[in-house]
Amino acid sequence: MLQVVLLTFLAIAAKASDVLEFTDDDFESRIGNHELILVEFFAPWCGHCKRLAPEYESAATRLKGIVSLAKVDCTANTNVCNKFGVSGYPTLKIFRDGEDSGAYDGPRTADGIVSHLKKQAGPTSVEIKTAADFEKFTGERDASVVGFFADGDSSAQAEFLKAASSLRDSYRFAHTNNKDLLQKHDFQGEGIILFRPPRLNNKFEESSVTFSEEKYTSGKIKKFIQDNIFGLCPHMTEDNKDQIKGKDLLVAYYDVDYEKNAKGSNYWRNRVMKVAKTFVDQGKKLNFAVANKNAFSQDLAEFGLETSTGELPVVCIKTAKGDKYAMQEEFSRDGKALEQFLQDYFDGNLKRYLKSEPVPENNDGPVKVLVAENFDEIVNDDSKDVLIEFYAPWCGHCKSLEPKYNELGEKLANDPNIVIAKMDATANDVPSPYEVRGFPTIFFSPAGNKQSPKKYEGSREVKDFIQYLKKEASQPLVVSEDENKSKKKKKKVGREGHCSVEDATAAMELYRLVEVQWEQETLSRLPAEDTHSDLSPSHYMNDQYWPEDLNEDCQ
Repeated sequence: MLQVVLLTFLAIAAKASDVLEFTDDDFESRIGNHELILVEFFAPWCGHCKRLAPEYESAATRLKGIVSLAKVDCTANTNVCNKFGVSGYPTLKIFRDGEDSGAYDGPRTADGIVSHLKKQAGPTSVEIKTAADFEKFTGERDASVVGFFADGDSSAQAEFLKAASSLRDSYRFAHTNNKDLLQKHDFQGEGIILFRPPRLNNKFEESSVTFSEEKYTSGKIKKFIQDNIFGLCPHMTEDNKDQIKGKDLLVAYYDVDYEKNAKGSNYWRNRVMKVAKTFVDQGKKLNFAVANKNAFSQDLAEFGLETSTGELPVVCIKTAKGDKYAMQEEFSRDGKALEQFLQDYFDGNLKRYLKSEPVPENNDGPVKVLVAENFDEIVNDDSKDVLIEFYAPWCGHCKSLEPKYNELGEKLANDPNIVIAKMDATANDVPSPYEVRGFPTIFFSPAGNKQSPKKYEGSREVKDFIQYLKKEASQPLVVSEDENKSKKKKKKVGREGHCSVEDATAAMELYRLVEVQWEQETLSRLPAEDTHSDLSPSHYMNDQYWPEDLNEDCQ
Protein backbone atom coordinates (compact mmCIF):
# COMPACT_ATOMS: atom_id res chain seq x y z
CA MET A 1 0.00 0.00 0.00
CA LEU A 2 2.83 2.33 0.93
CA GLN A 3 4.46 1.65 -2.45
CA VAL A 4 1.25 2.56 -4.27
CA VAL A 5 0.94 5.83 -2.34
CA LEU A 6 4.58 6.62 -2.99
CA LEU A 7 4.29 5.90 -6.72
CA THR A 8 1.15 8.02 -6.92
CA PHE A 9 2.91 10.88 -5.16
CA LEU A 10 5.90 10.59 -7.50
CA ALA A 11 3.62 10.56 -10.56
CA ILE A 12 1.87 13.72 -9.38
CA ALA A 13 5.19 15.38 -8.59
CA ALA A 14 6.53 14.46 -12.03
CA LYS A 15 3.56 16.17 -13.67
CA ALA A 16 3.80 19.31 -11.53
CA SER A 17 4.83 22.28 -13.62
CA ASP A 18 6.30 25.64 -12.73
CA VAL A 19 4.67 27.11 -15.86
CA LEU A 20 1.34 28.74 -15.02
CA GLU A 21 -1.65 27.98 -17.27
CA PHE A 22 -4.05 30.80 -18.11
CA THR A 23 -7.44 30.52 -19.83
CA ASP A 24 -10.07 32.81 -21.31
CA ASP A 25 -11.86 32.74 -17.97
CA ASP A 26 -8.98 33.73 -15.68
CA PHE A 27 -6.41 35.54 -17.84
CA GLU A 28 -7.53 39.07 -16.92
CA SER A 29 -7.84 38.32 -13.22
CA ARG A 30 -4.44 36.62 -12.91
CA ILE A 31 -2.14 38.51 -15.28
CA GLY A 32 -2.22 41.66 -13.13
CA ASN A 33 -0.84 39.77 -10.13
CA HIS A 34 2.62 39.73 -11.69
CA GLU A 35 4.93 42.72 -11.94
CA LEU A 36 6.72 40.93 -14.79
CA ILE A 37 5.63 37.74 -16.54
CA LEU A 38 6.41 35.96 -19.81
CA VAL A 39 3.43 34.35 -21.57
CA GLU A 40 3.63 31.73 -24.32
CA PHE A 41 0.64 31.51 -26.66
CA PHE A 42 0.82 28.03 -28.20
CA ALA A 43 -0.99 25.22 -30.01
CA PRO A 44 -0.52 21.61 -28.84
CA TRP A 45 0.13 20.34 -32.38
CA CYS A 46 2.78 22.95 -33.26
CA GLY A 47 6.23 21.43 -33.72
CA HIS A 48 8.06 24.58 -32.64
CA CYS A 49 5.95 24.69 -29.46
CA LYS A 50 6.82 21.07 -28.69
CA ARG A 51 10.52 21.81 -29.03
CA LEU A 52 10.26 24.92 -26.86
CA ALA A 53 8.33 23.14 -24.07
CA PRO A 54 11.24 21.54 -22.14
CA GLU A 55 13.36 24.70 -22.39
CA TYR A 56 10.43 26.83 -21.23
CA GLU A 57 9.72 24.47 -18.31
CA SER A 58 13.37 24.48 -17.25
CA ALA A 59 13.52 28.28 -17.38
CA ALA A 60 10.33 28.53 -15.29
CA THR A 61 11.84 26.32 -12.60
CA ARG A 62 15.09 28.29 -12.50
CA LEU A 63 13.26 31.63 -12.39
CA LYS A 64 10.74 30.58 -9.75
CA GLY A 65 10.35 33.41 -7.26
CA ILE A 66 12.04 35.88 -9.63
CA VAL A 67 9.93 35.98 -12.81
CA SER A 68 6.85 33.89 -13.61
CA LEU A 69 6.31 32.06 -16.89
CA ALA A 70 2.83 31.21 -18.16
CA LYS A 71 1.19 29.66 -21.21
CA VAL A 72 -2.13 29.86 -23.02
CA ASP A 73 -3.46 27.08 -25.26
CA CYS A 74 -4.88 29.04 -28.20
CA THR A 75 -6.87 26.07 -29.52
CA ALA A 76 -8.97 26.14 -26.34
CA ASN A 77 -8.79 29.85 -25.47
CA THR A 78 -9.41 31.77 -28.66
CA ASN A 79 -10.71 34.96 -27.04
CA VAL A 80 -7.53 35.93 -25.23
CA CYS A 81 -5.34 34.85 -28.17
CA ASN A 82 -7.38 36.95 -30.59
CA LYS A 83 -7.23 39.91 -28.22
CA PHE A 84 -3.44 39.94 -28.38
CA GLY A 85 -3.25 39.35 -32.13
CA VAL A 86 -1.73 35.89 -32.01
CA SER A 87 -1.36 34.62 -35.59
CA GLY A 88 1.50 32.11 -35.30
CA TYR A 89 2.89 29.73 -32.74
CA PRO A 90 4.58 30.00 -30.42
CA THR A 91 4.05 33.71 -29.75
CA LEU A 92 5.79 34.97 -26.61
CA LYS A 93 4.87 38.25 -24.96
CA ILE A 94 6.12 40.13 -21.91
CA PHE A 95 3.52 41.65 -19.58
CA ARG A 96 4.26 44.26 -16.89
CA ASP A 97 1.66 44.87 -14.20
CA GLY A 98 -0.99 43.27 -16.39
CA GLU A 99 -0.21 45.32 -19.49
CA ASP A 100 1.19 43.97 -22.77
CA SER A 101 4.79 45.24 -22.86
CA GLY A 102 5.61 43.82 -26.29
CA ALA A 103 6.94 40.72 -27.99
CA TYR A 104 9.67 38.68 -26.36
CA ASP A 105 12.52 38.61 -28.86
CA GLY A 106 15.18 36.91 -26.77
CA PRO A 107 16.70 33.42 -27.04
CA ARG A 108 14.50 30.32 -26.80
CA THR A 109 16.84 28.13 -24.81
CA ALA A 110 16.50 27.76 -21.04
CA ASP A 111 19.81 29.55 -20.45
CA GLY A 112 18.86 32.34 -22.84
CA ILE A 113 15.38 32.84 -21.37
CA VAL A 114 16.77 32.97 -17.83
CA SER A 115 19.49 35.46 -18.77
CA HIS A 116 17.10 37.65 -20.75
CA LEU A 117 14.40 37.79 -18.09
CA LYS A 118 16.82 38.45 -15.25
CA LYS A 119 17.82 41.61 -17.12
CA GLN A 120 14.14 42.50 -17.46
CA ALA A 121 13.35 41.87 -13.81
CA GLY A 122 13.83 44.49 -11.14
CA PRO A 123 15.06 48.03 -11.72
CA THR A 124 16.65 49.23 -14.95
CA SER A 125 19.85 49.88 -13.05
CA VAL A 126 20.82 48.26 -9.74
CA GLU A 127 21.72 50.68 -6.96
CA ILE A 128 25.09 49.85 -5.40
CA LYS A 129 25.44 51.03 -1.80
CA THR A 130 28.59 49.29 -0.57
CA ALA A 131 31.99 48.18 -1.81
CA ALA A 132 30.88 44.56 -1.36
CA ASP A 133 27.86 45.19 -3.61
CA PHE A 134 30.21 46.67 -6.21
CA GLU A 135 32.62 43.71 -6.16
CA LYS A 136 29.77 41.22 -6.46
CA PHE A 137 28.11 43.02 -9.37
CA THR A 138 31.26 43.55 -11.45
CA GLY A 139 32.58 40.06 -10.69
CA GLU A 140 29.70 38.21 -12.34
CA ARG A 141 29.94 36.33 -15.63
CA ASP A 142 28.71 39.03 -18.01
CA ALA A 143 29.99 42.51 -18.77
CA SER A 144 28.65 45.33 -16.63
CA VAL A 145 28.25 49.11 -16.84
CA VAL A 146 28.46 51.18 -13.65
CA GLY A 147 27.62 54.87 -13.27
CA PHE A 148 29.23 56.87 -10.45
CA PHE A 149 27.34 60.03 -9.41
CA ALA A 150 27.96 62.34 -6.46
CA ASP A 151 24.46 63.77 -6.84
CA GLY A 152 21.63 61.27 -7.25
CA ASP A 153 19.42 63.99 -8.74
CA SER A 154 21.93 65.10 -11.37
CA SER A 155 21.09 65.27 -15.06
CA ALA A 156 24.06 62.97 -15.72
CA GLN A 157 22.49 60.18 -13.64
CA ALA A 158 19.14 60.76 -15.35
CA GLU A 159 20.76 60.35 -18.78
CA PHE A 160 22.58 57.23 -17.60
CA LEU A 161 19.31 55.68 -16.41
CA LYS A 162 17.67 56.58 -19.72
CA ALA A 163 20.43 54.77 -21.63
CA ALA A 164 20.17 51.82 -19.25
CA SER A 165 16.42 51.57 -19.85
CA SER A 166 16.99 51.47 -23.61
CA LEU A 167 19.67 48.76 -23.43
CA ARG A 168 18.46 46.71 -20.46
CA ASP A 169 17.65 43.70 -22.68
CA SER A 170 21.29 43.39 -23.72
CA TYR A 171 23.51 44.62 -20.90
CA ARG A 172 23.75 44.86 -17.08
CA PHE A 173 23.63 48.29 -15.41
CA ALA A 174 24.29 49.62 -11.92
CA HIS A 175 24.79 53.05 -10.38
CA THR A 176 26.15 54.36 -7.10
CA ASN A 177 26.25 57.57 -5.05
CA ASN A 178 28.76 56.12 -2.60
CA LYS A 179 31.48 58.75 -2.06
CA ASP A 180 34.15 56.17 -1.21
CA LEU A 181 33.54 54.33 -4.48
CA LEU A 182 33.69 57.61 -6.43
CA GLN A 183 36.96 58.50 -4.74
CA LYS A 184 38.43 55.02 -5.32
CA HIS A 185 37.82 55.40 -9.06
CA ASP A 186 39.04 59.04 -9.18
CA PHE A 187 35.67 60.62 -9.95
CA GLN A 188 34.96 64.07 -8.53
CA GLY A 189 31.40 64.51 -9.76
CA GLU A 190 30.39 61.69 -12.09
CA GLY A 191 31.78 58.96 -14.30
CA ILE A 192 30.88 55.75 -16.12
CA ILE A 193 32.99 52.60 -16.36
CA LEU A 194 32.35 49.57 -18.55
CA PHE A 195 33.74 46.40 -16.96
CA ARG A 196 34.38 43.48 -19.30
CA PRO A 197 33.70 39.89 -18.16
CA PRO A 198 36.43 38.81 -15.70
CA ARG A 199 36.88 35.46 -17.47
CA LEU A 200 37.93 37.30 -20.63
CA ASN A 201 40.61 39.50 -19.03
CA ASN A 202 43.83 39.50 -21.04
CA LYS A 203 47.07 41.41 -21.56
CA PHE A 204 46.12 42.83 -24.96
CA GLU A 205 43.42 45.24 -23.78
CA GLU A 206 42.17 46.90 -20.62
CA SER A 207 39.65 45.03 -18.50
CA SER A 208 37.58 48.22 -18.18
CA VAL A 209 36.90 51.33 -20.25
CA THR A 210 35.94 54.78 -18.94
CA PHE A 211 33.42 57.10 -20.59
CA SER A 212 35.41 60.13 -21.74
CA GLU A 213 32.80 62.56 -23.07
CA GLU A 214 32.33 65.81 -21.16
CA LYS A 215 28.60 66.03 -21.85
CA TYR A 216 26.41 63.19 -20.58
CA THR A 217 23.58 62.31 -22.96
CA SER A 218 21.81 58.97 -23.31
CA GLY A 219 22.81 58.82 -26.98
CA LYS A 220 26.51 59.27 -26.27
CA ILE A 221 26.38 56.80 -23.40
CA LYS A 222 24.71 54.15 -25.58
CA LYS A 223 27.28 54.64 -28.33
CA PHE A 224 30.11 54.32 -25.81
CA ILE A 225 28.68 51.03 -24.54
CA GLN A 226 27.99 49.53 -27.96
CA ASP A 227 31.46 50.51 -29.24
CA ASN A 228 33.31 48.98 -26.30
CA ILE A 229 31.21 46.23 -24.72
CA PHE A 230 32.76 43.32 -26.62
CA GLY A 231 36.37 44.44 -26.76
CA LEU A 232 38.89 43.14 -29.25
CA CYS A 233 37.76 39.50 -29.42
CA PRO A 234 34.54 38.51 -27.60
CA HIS A 235 33.24 35.03 -26.90
CA MET A 236 30.32 34.67 -29.32
CA THR A 237 27.36 32.70 -27.92
CA GLU A 238 23.74 32.05 -28.83
CA ASP A 239 22.76 34.95 -26.57
CA ASN A 240 24.99 37.62 -28.14
CA LYS A 241 25.49 36.39 -31.72
CA ASP A 242 22.95 38.83 -33.20
CA GLN A 243 24.91 41.76 -31.75
CA ILE A 244 28.23 40.44 -33.06
CA LYS A 245 27.28 39.16 -36.52
CA GLY A 246 26.31 41.34 -39.47
CA LYS A 247 29.69 43.09 -39.69
CA ASP A 248 32.96 42.11 -41.37
CA LEU A 249 33.82 39.36 -38.90
CA LEU A 250 36.59 36.80 -38.36
CA VAL A 251 35.65 33.90 -36.09
CA ALA A 252 37.97 31.24 -34.69
CA TYR A 253 35.92 28.11 -33.99
CA TYR A 254 37.25 25.57 -31.51
CA ASP A 255 36.26 23.86 -28.22
CA VAL A 256 35.50 27.09 -26.36
CA ASP A 257 34.13 26.25 -22.91
CA TYR A 258 34.59 28.79 -20.13
CA GLU A 259 32.69 26.62 -17.66
CA LYS A 260 34.83 23.48 -17.91
CA ASN A 261 38.05 24.72 -19.50
CA ALA A 262 38.58 28.46 -19.14
CA LYS A 263 42.36 28.13 -19.38
CA GLY A 264 42.22 26.16 -22.63
CA SER A 265 39.60 28.53 -24.04
CA ASN A 266 41.82 31.54 -23.37
CA TYR A 267 44.94 29.77 -24.70
CA TRP A 268 43.70 29.94 -28.31
CA ARG A 269 41.81 33.20 -27.85
CA ASN A 270 45.01 34.95 -26.73
CA ARG A 271 46.76 33.79 -29.89
CA VAL A 272 43.96 35.19 -32.02
CA MET A 273 44.04 38.46 -30.06
CA LYS A 274 47.79 38.88 -30.42
CA VAL A 275 47.54 38.79 -34.21
CA ALA A 276 44.27 40.77 -34.30
CA LYS A 277 45.77 43.62 -32.28
CA THR A 278 48.61 43.96 -34.78
CA PHE A 279 46.18 44.67 -37.61
CA VAL A 280 43.74 46.76 -35.55
CA ASP A 281 46.63 48.99 -34.44
CA GLN A 282 47.39 49.52 -38.15
CA GLY A 283 43.86 50.86 -38.62
CA LYS A 284 42.54 47.77 -40.42
CA LYS A 285 38.77 47.34 -40.19
CA LEU A 286 37.70 43.86 -39.12
CA ASN A 287 35.91 42.42 -36.09
CA PHE A 288 37.06 39.30 -34.27
CA ALA A 289 35.41 36.62 -32.10
CA VAL A 290 35.86 33.08 -30.83
CA ALA A 291 33.03 30.53 -30.72
CA ASN A 292 32.37 26.93 -29.82
CA LYS A 293 32.56 24.86 -33.01
CA ASN A 294 29.81 22.46 -31.91
CA ALA A 295 27.37 25.22 -30.96
CA PHE A 296 28.02 26.93 -34.30
CA SER A 297 28.31 23.88 -36.55
CA GLN A 298 25.81 25.46 -38.93
CA ASP A 299 28.18 28.40 -39.41
CA LEU A 300 30.99 26.00 -40.30
CA ALA A 301 28.69 24.21 -42.74
CA GLU A 302 28.41 27.50 -44.66
CA PHE A 303 32.13 27.15 -45.37
CA GLY A 304 32.04 23.40 -46.04
CA LEU A 305 33.91 22.80 -42.76
CA GLU A 306 31.27 21.03 -40.70
CA THR A 307 33.41 17.88 -40.50
CA SER A 308 36.47 19.64 -39.08
CA THR A 309 38.05 17.77 -36.17
CA GLY A 310 40.95 18.26 -33.78
CA GLU A 311 41.78 20.90 -31.20
CA LEU A 312 43.16 23.57 -33.55
CA PRO A 313 40.91 26.54 -34.29
CA VAL A 314 39.16 26.73 -37.65
CA VAL A 315 39.22 30.32 -38.90
CA CYS A 316 36.67 31.93 -41.24
CA ILE A 317 35.79 35.44 -42.35
CA LYS A 318 32.32 36.52 -43.43
CA THR A 319 31.80 40.10 -44.57
CA ALA A 320 28.71 42.24 -44.13
CA LYS A 321 28.03 41.70 -47.86
CA GLY A 322 28.11 37.92 -47.41
CA ASP A 323 31.52 37.18 -48.96
CA LYS A 324 33.18 34.20 -47.26
CA TYR A 325 36.82 33.22 -46.81
CA ALA A 326 38.21 30.16 -45.00
CA MET A 327 41.79 29.80 -43.76
CA GLN A 328 43.20 26.78 -45.57
CA GLU A 329 46.50 26.54 -43.72
CA GLU A 330 46.49 24.82 -40.34
CA PHE A 331 46.34 27.21 -37.37
CA SER A 332 49.85 27.52 -35.92
CA ARG A 333 50.65 28.16 -32.27
CA ASP A 334 52.99 31.02 -33.17
CA GLY A 335 50.15 32.80 -35.03
CA LYS A 336 52.08 33.01 -38.32
CA ALA A 337 49.40 31.19 -40.35
CA LEU A 338 46.67 33.52 -39.07
CA GLU A 339 48.87 36.55 -39.69
CA GLN A 340 49.43 35.53 -43.33
CA PHE A 341 45.72 34.79 -43.80
CA LEU A 342 44.80 38.27 -42.57
CA GLN A 343 47.48 39.92 -44.68
CA ASP A 344 46.16 38.15 -47.78
CA TYR A 345 42.61 39.21 -46.85
CA PHE A 346 43.50 42.88 -46.54
CA ASP A 347 45.63 42.72 -49.71
CA GLY A 348 42.69 41.22 -51.64
CA ASN A 349 44.57 38.02 -52.44
CA LEU A 350 42.13 35.49 -50.99
CA LYS A 351 39.81 33.42 -53.14
CA ARG A 352 36.21 33.79 -52.05
CA TYR A 353 34.62 30.56 -50.86
CA LEU A 354 31.52 29.48 -52.76
CA LYS A 355 29.38 26.56 -51.75
CA SER A 356 28.36 25.21 -55.13
CA GLU A 357 27.13 22.10 -56.85
CA PRO A 358 29.03 21.16 -60.03
CA VAL A 359 28.11 23.21 -63.10
CA PRO A 360 25.70 21.07 -65.18
CA GLU A 361 27.34 19.58 -68.28
CA ASN A 362 24.05 19.83 -70.17
CA ASN A 363 21.88 22.81 -69.34
CA ASP A 364 19.68 23.01 -72.41
CA GLY A 365 16.34 22.28 -70.75
CA PRO A 366 13.44 24.76 -70.62
CA VAL A 367 14.37 25.58 -67.00
CA LYS A 368 18.04 26.46 -66.60
CA VAL A 369 19.78 24.93 -63.58
CA LEU A 370 21.70 27.48 -61.54
CA VAL A 371 24.56 26.72 -59.17
CA ALA A 372 26.77 29.21 -57.35
CA GLU A 373 29.51 28.85 -59.98
CA ASN A 374 27.31 29.72 -62.98
CA PHE A 375 24.87 32.10 -61.29
CA ASP A 376 26.66 35.26 -62.41
CA GLU A 377 27.04 34.05 -66.00
CA ILE A 378 23.34 33.24 -66.43
CA VAL A 379 21.46 35.61 -64.13
CA ASN A 380 23.61 38.71 -64.53
CA ASP A 381 23.58 38.62 -68.33
CA ASP A 382 22.43 42.21 -68.82
CA SER A 383 20.61 41.37 -72.07
CA LYS A 384 18.26 38.85 -70.44
CA ASP A 385 15.28 38.98 -68.11
CA VAL A 386 15.57 36.07 -65.66
CA LEU A 387 12.96 34.48 -63.41
CA ILE A 388 14.64 32.48 -60.62
CA GLU A 389 13.10 29.95 -58.26
CA PHE A 390 15.13 29.25 -55.12
CA TYR A 391 13.99 25.86 -53.84
CA ALA A 392 14.80 23.01 -51.45
CA PRO A 393 14.64 19.40 -52.67
CA TRP A 394 12.49 18.29 -49.73
CA CYS A 395 10.09 21.27 -49.77
CA GLY A 396 6.53 20.14 -50.45
CA HIS A 397 5.48 23.38 -52.12
CA CYS A 398 8.55 23.26 -54.37
CA LYS A 399 7.55 19.78 -55.53
CA SER A 400 4.02 20.99 -56.17
CA LEU A 401 5.34 23.95 -58.18
CA GLU A 402 7.79 21.92 -60.29
CA PRO A 403 5.43 20.75 -63.09
CA LYS A 404 3.95 24.23 -63.42
CA TYR A 405 7.38 25.83 -63.49
CA ASN A 406 8.54 23.35 -66.14
CA GLU A 407 5.45 24.14 -68.20
CA LEU A 408 6.26 27.84 -67.90
CA GLY A 409 9.79 27.15 -69.16
CA GLU A 410 8.42 25.20 -72.13
CA LYS A 411 5.97 27.97 -73.04
CA LEU A 412 8.77 30.55 -73.04
CA ALA A 413 11.49 28.33 -74.55
CA ASN A 414 11.35 30.21 -77.87
CA ASP A 415 11.69 33.65 -76.29
CA PRO A 416 15.34 34.72 -76.78
CA ASN A 417 15.09 37.51 -74.22
CA ILE A 418 13.94 35.64 -71.14
CA VAL A 419 15.36 32.82 -69.01
CA ILE A 420 13.42 30.62 -66.59
CA ALA A 421 15.84 29.26 -63.98
CA LYS A 422 15.98 27.47 -60.64
CA MET A 423 18.55 26.97 -57.89
CA ASP A 424 18.80 24.57 -54.96
CA ALA A 425 19.43 27.13 -52.22
CA THR A 426 20.40 24.45 -49.71
CA ALA A 427 23.35 23.25 -51.81
CA ASN A 428 24.55 26.58 -53.19
CA ASP A 429 25.41 29.99 -51.77
CA VAL A 430 22.77 32.56 -52.63
CA PRO A 431 24.51 35.76 -53.76
CA SER A 432 23.66 39.28 -52.67
CA PRO A 433 21.26 41.06 -53.08
CA TYR A 434 18.99 38.00 -53.06
CA GLU A 435 17.56 36.98 -49.68
CA VAL A 436 16.03 33.54 -49.25
CA ARG A 437 14.26 32.87 -45.94
CA GLY A 438 11.83 30.19 -47.07
CA PHE A 439 10.95 27.95 -50.00
CA PRO A 440 10.09 28.47 -52.72
CA THR A 441 11.31 32.05 -53.06
CA ILE A 442 11.03 33.52 -56.55
CA PHE A 443 12.79 36.60 -57.92
CA PHE A 444 12.66 38.45 -61.23
CA SER A 445 16.01 39.86 -62.37
CA PRO A 446 15.33 42.51 -65.04
CA ALA A 447 17.62 43.13 -67.98
CA GLY A 448 19.77 46.21 -67.48
CA ASN A 449 19.09 46.41 -63.75
CA LYS A 450 20.67 43.35 -62.17
CA GLN A 451 21.32 44.94 -58.78
CA SER A 452 17.60 45.48 -58.16
CA PRO A 453 15.82 42.11 -58.45
CA LYS A 454 12.12 42.02 -57.61
CA LYS A 455 10.61 39.40 -55.35
CA TYR A 456 7.66 37.64 -56.98
CA GLU A 457 4.66 37.70 -54.64
CA GLY A 458 1.93 36.51 -57.01
CA SER A 459 0.07 33.24 -57.43
CA ARG A 460 1.97 30.21 -58.67
CA GLU A 461 -0.11 29.16 -61.65
CA VAL A 462 1.38 29.25 -65.14
CA LYS A 463 -1.07 31.91 -66.31
CA ASP A 464 -0.15 34.12 -63.34
CA PHE A 465 3.56 33.86 -64.08
CA ILE A 466 2.95 34.74 -67.74
CA GLN A 467 0.74 37.68 -66.82
CA TYR A 468 3.46 38.97 -64.47
CA LEU A 469 6.22 38.55 -67.05
CA LYS A 470 4.19 40.33 -69.73
CA LYS A 471 4.10 43.32 -67.40
CA GLU A 472 7.73 43.19 -66.20
CA ALA A 473 9.69 41.89 -69.21
CA SER A 474 11.92 44.31 -71.10
CA GLN A 475 10.74 42.91 -74.47
CA PRO A 476 7.34 41.60 -75.64
CA LEU A 477 6.88 38.05 -74.40
CA VAL A 478 7.01 35.17 -76.92
CA VAL A 479 4.63 32.49 -75.63
CA SER A 480 4.39 29.08 -77.33
CA GLU A 481 0.98 27.42 -77.05
CA ASP A 482 0.62 23.62 -76.82
CA GLU A 483 -0.86 22.61 -80.19
CA ASN A 484 -2.03 19.25 -78.88
CA LYS A 485 -3.76 20.73 -75.85
CA SER A 486 -7.11 21.20 -77.55
CA LYS A 487 -7.01 17.64 -78.95
CA LYS A 488 -6.59 16.02 -75.55
CA LYS A 489 -9.69 15.13 -73.59
CA LYS A 490 -9.30 16.46 -70.09
CA LYS A 491 -10.55 14.17 -67.35
CA LYS A 492 -11.88 15.91 -64.27
CA VAL A 493 -11.37 13.96 -61.08
CA GLY A 494 -13.46 14.67 -58.00
CA ARG A 495 -12.06 14.72 -54.48
CA GLU A 496 -13.26 11.15 -53.92
CA GLY A 497 -11.20 9.91 -56.91
CA HIS A 498 -14.08 8.20 -58.78
CA CYS A 499 -15.46 8.57 -62.30
CA SER A 500 -16.84 6.32 -65.05
CA VAL A 501 -14.35 4.50 -67.34
CA GLU A 502 -15.02 2.13 -70.23
CA ASP A 503 -11.82 0.15 -70.58
CA ALA A 504 -8.72 -0.97 -68.71
CA THR A 505 -6.41 1.47 -70.51
CA ALA A 506 -8.56 4.40 -69.48
CA ALA A 507 -8.76 3.00 -65.96
CA MET A 508 -4.98 2.85 -65.63
CA GLU A 509 -4.64 6.37 -67.02
CA LEU A 510 -7.22 7.56 -64.51
CA TYR A 511 -5.40 5.78 -61.68
CA ARG A 512 -2.20 7.64 -62.48
CA LEU A 513 -4.09 10.93 -62.73
CA VAL A 514 -5.75 10.37 -59.34
CA GLU A 515 -2.40 9.49 -57.78
CA VAL A 516 -0.75 12.68 -59.06
CA GLN A 517 -3.71 14.83 -58.04
CA TRP A 518 -3.80 13.29 -54.55
CA GLU A 519 -0.08 13.97 -54.10
CA GLN A 520 -0.39 17.57 -55.23
CA GLU A 521 -3.43 18.20 -53.00
CA THR A 522 -1.59 16.72 -50.04
CA LEU A 523 1.46 18.88 -50.68
CA SER A 524 -0.72 21.97 -51.07
CA ARG A 525 -1.76 21.65 -47.43
CA LEU A 526 1.81 22.19 -46.22
CA PRO A 527 2.78 25.66 -44.87
CA ALA A 528 3.17 28.20 -47.64
CA GLU A 529 6.55 29.61 -46.71
CA ASP A 530 8.85 29.31 -43.73
CA THR A 531 9.72 32.59 -42.02
CA HIS A 532 12.88 31.37 -40.32
CA SER A 533 16.40 31.91 -41.66
CA ASP A 534 17.61 28.38 -40.80
CA LEU A 535 17.64 26.64 -44.17
CA SER A 536 19.23 23.34 -43.09
CA PRO A 537 17.70 19.98 -44.06
CA SER A 538 16.98 19.17 -40.42
CA HIS A 539 15.02 22.41 -40.08
CA TYR A 540 12.65 21.51 -42.92
CA MET A 541 12.06 18.05 -41.49
CA ASN A 542 10.57 19.67 -38.38
CA ASP A 543 6.97 19.01 -37.34
CA GLN A 544 5.95 22.36 -38.78
CA TYR A 545 6.56 20.94 -42.26
CA TRP A 546 5.52 17.34 -41.68
CA PRO A 547 2.85 17.39 -38.91
CA GLU A 548 0.78 14.31 -38.10
CA ASP A 549 -2.25 16.03 -39.57
CA LEU A 550 -1.26 17.69 -42.84
CA ASN A 551 -4.11 20.16 -42.45
CA GLU A 552 -2.36 21.69 -39.45
CA ASP A 553 0.73 23.84 -39.24
CA CYS A 554 2.17 26.48 -36.95
CA GLN A 555 0.56 29.43 -38.68
